[in-house]
Amino acid sequence: ATVLAQAIVREGMTSVAAGMNPMDLKRGIDIAVTKVVENLKARSTPVTGSAEIAQVGIISANGDVEVGERIAQAMEKVGKEGVITVEEAKGLEFELDVVEGMQFDRGYLSPYFITNPEKMTVELENPYILIHEKKLSSLQAMLPILEAVVQSGRPLLIIAEDIEGEA
Repeated sequence: ATVLAQAIVREGMTSVAAGMNPMDLKRGIDIAVTKVVENLKARSTPVTGSAEIAQVGIISANGDVEVGERIAQAMEKVGKEGVITVEEAKGLEFELDVVEGMQFDRGYLSPYFITNPEKMTVELENPYILIHEKKLSSLQAMLPILEAVVQSGRPLLIIAEDIEGEA
């Protein structure tokens, strides 16, 4: 994906330098992306069983059968919507750890949120939880929610992709 993106940028810059309208170029890229995605969807075949998952894993692991089978085992445990993270180990053996629940790449936005300095954790009692799948950038859109939470006297935990600007 990175190599493809670099090629698109390089060729796009060349085209713009030669006088092409950047907006026309963007529209053309959007059309091409749509066509490629449609083509890939038409050619794809769903992987259903553990044996097929192992085959894909073996191919992804450059023919390593053991790694492919471990990937299939991990897929069985976490399911279709689960997340698998592969990490380099210090030893020579494979290890499969299943972690229940959710995992976040980042922690709290500010160290001032810490309520337990000994454990360096944030502990909230009976909080409202707001989950937002995108970036929060405007306080205005959240104002009614924030006012209701303040009136209730309960804490608010916000989980979002990112928080920026006035939010």
